[in-house]
Amino acid sequence: MIEQGRVTLNKRRPVIGDKVGRRDKVYVDGHLVSENTEEDIYLVFNKPIGNVTTTDTTGERDNIIDYINYPKRIFPIGRLDKASEGLIFMTNDGDIVNKILRAHNNHEKEYEVSVDKPVTADFIQKMGNGVPIMGTMTRKCKVEQTSPYSFSIVLTQGLNRQIRRMCEHFGYEVQKLKRTRIMNIKLDVPPGQFRDFTETELSALNALLAESSKTQKTSSKGSSAKPKPATKSKPPRPKQPSNKKAKPGSNHRSKPKPGSKSQKPKSRKTSGRKRR
Repeated sequence: MIEQGRVTLNKRRPVIGDKVGRRDKVYVDGHLVSENTEEDIYLVFNKPIGNVTTTDTTGERDNIIDYINYPKRIFPIGRLDKASEGLIFMTNDGDIVNKILRAHNNHEKEYEVSVDKPVTADFIQKMGNGVPIMGTMTRKCKVEQTSPYSFSIVLTQGLNRQIRRMCEHFGYEVQKLKRTRIMNIKLDVPPGQFRDFTETELSALNALLAESSKTQKTSSKGSSAKPKPATKSKPPRPKQPSNKKAKPGSNHRSKPKPGSKSQKPKSRKTSGRKRR
């Protein structure tokens, strides 16, 4: 039926091998034969300390799934350390998960952090300018002191235990870490509680995700095209001249290599120039 043109997928003609998601609409001879029977779920959850952001309900006793005990299948977007608390999204929409977790989209995540000793202006400045951890330099970020022992920080990347590692680099130990915002959505429920996204939040979130994906497509093409020619063109250049020099010297005469070969070509060239 696909080859005969009788099937359409989201108002276009599909090809063999196309995958159909639960939101896709499939028509045969103009009649809808698929329907989305599963309702989209988007939750704002305030993860408490000691809760683990994993879907492993058999191997992890303190997992987030059993804690929420939601009547339908959901999973977390991203993660928070067991010792950390705060905002995390829960959903059954795999598409939005992939868009939010793409590091290149630079989605903002804001945290409140308390440390074990007084925060200084020098510490705030160095934290914001990038910190060498895990073999890389963290992106520049916005850091503001909120009290003598605490600060707020806005990240656009999600390295493993990033804030804790950044603080450790300067001799600070994190006492409390709480995520208060992801993109346009702020934490506004008590620890251990959750709520649904509002329509306004969801529409604004989708707009931000659509815009960031578009900008990434244009930037990735330009960045990926430049390094490829450079790596291909550099290696062949030194090999060609070295092969040409080796051939005339190694074909006929092996013993007088250092003496006769270097002298005869020179005399022929010089004599040829004098005659001309």
